[in-house]
Amino acid sequence: MQWTLVVPLKPLARAKSRLADTADDGVRPGLALAFAQDTVAAALAATAVRGVVVVTDDPLAARELAALGARTVPEDPREGSRGGLNGALRHAVAVVRDVRPQMPLAALNADLPALRPGELTRVLNAAAEFPRAFLPDAAGTGTTLLAATPGHDLSPVFGPDSRRRHRHSGAVELALTEVDSVRQDVDTGDDLRTALGLGVGPRTAAAAARLLIPGQ
Repeated sequence: MQWTLVVPLKPLARAKSRLADTADDGVRPGLALAFAQDTVAAALAATAVRGVVVVTDDPLAARELAALGARTVPEDPREGSRGGLNGALRHAVAVVRDVRPQMPLAALNADLPALRPGELTRVLNAAAEFPRAFLPDAAGTGTTLLAATPGHDLSPVFGPDSRRRHRHSGAVELALTEVDSVRQDVDTGDDLRTALGLGVGPRTAAAAARLLIPGQ
């Protein structure tokens, strides 16, 4: 089974506010873009991935990620920012399934700079066994990937404590080991240090080097 991945990305100027202790306002937009570029590049290299759709209203991010081979779509203008992350995902899913109704789909976080194509393929292959499935993040409270096989709605409930919310929505939690790169999203300076320890993509490595982060 080959999947289409939907990657939501908020405008870069508003991205990664929790990294304020590590990167100032002038640096965070570039860091968020680097995370997304390395995430998308790794995803497109995974054998289980047919394509990547990035939903964003940021023109720079849309241009740079399209250059890597992703399809980009704007957020639903009828919802604007009110729909949030889940609204953006629902819109992108509708766009994809309008063309390919039976396409297996997965929502993937845009801040997985250590993502490994082989580990992502393992997660997607495991998700193919269930109508809906998700992978919790490294912190144990969030979600980095939510998948839906053909004939099933994605039904995203991202937000605070999304691990519990996705489980309660009926999605199966994937109990996989050795897929750390798919779990390690980056919200804080400590998250970034952990991702650097796993080994990040080239754009994130270059951006992080300019921060002179201890322990990288």
